[in-house]
Amino acid sequence: MSKVFRITPKAVRRANGTVLTPEMSVVVTTKIHTSDPFYNGAVEVQEAYMRLYGFDYKKACCNRGYFNIEQLD
Repeated sequence: MSKVFRITPKAVRRANGTVLTPEMSVVVTTKIHTSDPFYNGAVEVQEAYMRLYGFDYKKACCNRGYFNIEQLD
């Protein structure tokens, strides 16, 4: 059973030529039952940001601490 999360950046972050703003919110569905969408290297989060905003999560050196996580289900 998968879980659904809304992930929103806490503040503006500029790193390595990328910009992440609090308006760049994504909804992510995890592939397995977990309480943390960052459990597997944030694969689903990375894919959602690249698909919706063209934002490279790895290039910006992001981690869980930069985001507010809200469980939707």
